[in-house]
Amino acid sequence: MNNAVYLDHLQDARVAFLHAGAPGLADMLTTGVLVASHQVEYVAPVGYGPEPLTVSLWIDALGASRFVVGYEVFDGETLAARARTTLVPFDLAGGGVRRLNEVERAAFTAYLHPAEPLRDLPRAAVGERAARYPLTVRWSDLDAYGHVNNVKFYDYVQEARVAIMTATLDWSAGVVWSVVRQDLDHLAPLDFRSAPYEVATSVVAVGQRSFTLAAEVRDPGNAGTVYARSRTVAVGPRPLDDAERGALAAWALPGAPGVPGA
Repeated sequence: MNNAVYLDHLQDARVAFLHAGAPGLADMLTTGVLVASHQVEYVAPVGYGPEPLTVSLWIDALGASRFVVGYEVFDGETLAARARTTLVPFDLAGGGVRRLNEVERAAFTAYLHPAEPLRDLPRAAVGERAARYPLTVRWSDLDAYGHVNNVKFYDYVQEARVAIMTATLDWSAGVVWSVVRQDLDHLAPLDFRSAPYEVATSVVAVGQRSFTLAAEVRDPGNAGTVYARSRTVAVGPRPLDDAERGALAAWALPGAPGVPGA
């Protein structure tokens, strides 16, 4: 299963939880609730099969105006992924973040079971040498609020990553590099338009058989507008050779670990 598809399953589980939960939670889907960030740790690959995946979820943290949903995704008895989503209640009519009301807070408290946090993945801004990929927002990418749905950002980052890797590294079809961790912070709503946006991607670090990328979804015509930032860690079946390290150096941040000449 593609790494971005996990986000669809997490969203389906989260919406089902709100819709079928305590009275008052379903109202958040219409009055407004926004995703602020995702953390996803991919533990085991999921192949095609007749049995459905199972998503276990809980409230991992609860604040005045935000809450964190924790998940474990199972393929049968196998743990396939762990994840966290930070959300904020939003007042669509007033156009701003609001505090959780008493009904919402009581309902979430009943499911509050803080778990061990996921390993920290440091944030990193992209550099001036970032690879730039033109991004066209599709009409079908929009959610019920009229903005790009949060899960689509994982598709956008993936499209840019595949384009960069294809152009940079001469990998055969038999060499599979797997995403093992991917975090994304949402900074501003992304709207539909005919003019393309841009995904800028930098190489943050290169390990023995792994690399870490930072990406920004942004407006190339307005340098100050960044809509989302992501961090992606990919692992391969063999060590990277010198030629591959040299190719990745073209997009590397200054001083990036494991990158020659960075």
